[in-house]
Amino acid sequence: MSLLDHSLEELHTMLVNKETTAEKIMTAVFARISETEDQVGSFITLTEEEALLKAREMDEAGIDPENILSGLPIGIKDNIVTEGTLTTAASRMLEDFIPVYNATVTEKVTDSGMISVGKLNMDEFAMGGSTENSYFKLTRNPWDLSKVPGGSSGGSAAAVAAGQVPVSLGTDTGGSIREPAAFTGVVGMKPTYGRVSRFGLIAFGSSLDQIGPFTRNVKDNAIALNAISGHDPKDAMSSTKETPDFTKGIADGVKGMKIGVPKEYLEDGLQEGVKEAVLKAIETYKELGAIIETVSLPHSKYGIAAYYIISSSEASSNLQRFDGVRYGYRAKDAESLEELYVKTRTEGFGPEVKRRIMLGTFSLSSGFYDAHFKQASKARTLIRQDFENVFKEYDLILGPTTTTTAYGIGEQVDDPIAMYLSDILTVPVNLAGVPAISIPCGFSEGMPVGLQLIGNHFDEQTIYRAAYAFEQATEFHKARPNL
Repeated sequence: MSLLDHSLEELHTMLVNKETTAEKIMTAVFARISETEDQVGSFITLTEEEALLKAREMDEAGIDPENILSGLPIGIKDNIVTEGTLTTAASRMLEDFIPVYNATVTEKVTDSGMISVGKLNMDEFAMGGSTENSYFKLTRNPWDLSKVPGGSSGGSAAAVAAGQVPVSLGTDTGGSIREPAAFTGVVGMKPTYGRVSRFGLIAFGSSLDQIGPFTRNVKDNAIALNAISGHDPKDAMSSTKETPDFTKGIADGVKGMKIGVPKEYLEDGLQEGVKEAVLKAIETYKELGAIIETVSLPHSKYGIAAYYIISSSEASSNLQRFDGVRYGYRAKDAESLEELYVKTRTEGFGPEVKRRIMLGTFSLSSGFYDAHFKQASKARTLIRQDFENVFKEYDLILGPTTTTTAYGIGEQVDDPIAMYLSDILTVPVNLAGVPAISIPCGFSEGMPVGLQLIGNHFDEQTIYRAAYAFEQATEFHKARPNL
């Protein structure tokens, strides 16, 4: 059994009992990356020298027996700033950007004793659902190298699925943790908006963005969320709610738990193999003692339109800072300030980022604001109210994470509407600000299928409890791609 096949708890026990060392674990990580990176393409930047040095230092100082993450490796999505380490957001605009400070989650990861092994590939500025929009490289799905890993956190998901790291951080604006988790057969949690600080996250849609963990099993995911959660005065939207231990009660089961299945999530447009896997998962929950009933989220159908107007409008505003003056890429041979702005943004941004800036600028423009942004905001309120109504009677909402399994590389990259529609089951969660997880629930034509569990605000514990119960009753999380 490889060192990297163990859970975080098992690795911690081995470290405390001196059955292995942090340096040996780190050496195994970089050996695995060396074996698989040419195929998968998860990382933009590796920090091997620094990681091995830190591991040796921790071994010499002694592993903290009270700290379950001490000495363990992690990968970080490349839109989360890391002091002294290249942070690009997968864009030419930031190809040489080395931050002088850490994001709050980076500090929390360091404080937990985890060691970063590098920065993970993504869609440029987190805009995309396939990780085909990176300026630097293409990331492939470890289960089938001809298919996408999902996005925008495709590198974060692929690294965990390929066994390169046991845990990684991604970001989710409209499904960018849950969709790649589903496509690659791993566990991905999008926490409640405000649960995890966004300070130091390169912003896409500020009212939607949230950082969360990828792991290969549910309990590891809860442990990772413990490490990065909590109030941060540097983030104005950071919640002051006390952070619970997300592993507490995780094994209590689902007997008597009321779970709603939205009829809208199982309608036409769902790939047959995905539907079959989700229906089997529902039967598993019934066998475990959960009460499953059909519910309705009638305004979810407006989610895609509302999301792309709101997120693109916020992106249009957030990306104004990349102008070639203060930091980042600067176009050459500009003869005026206006020409510098235009040439820098033309050359520095990729086509998908430009498309969303244009959509957002149009939606916010005089004469169109009321017809587009204002209407999208009203739709968002209705979507949030739908969730509130269901959670008055139900503990959780269950459904597929995506309508299909991973599609082929190049299949949708030239059809933005088709790619946008693939987020139809995930964007309502971000619009409402509620937490949701994707866990493996089966396979369709050899590719993983994801099950999405959605909870009420700040009720990640119930999500983890239900996810863990399903995981213990099935074997899907133990499956590994053959690389």
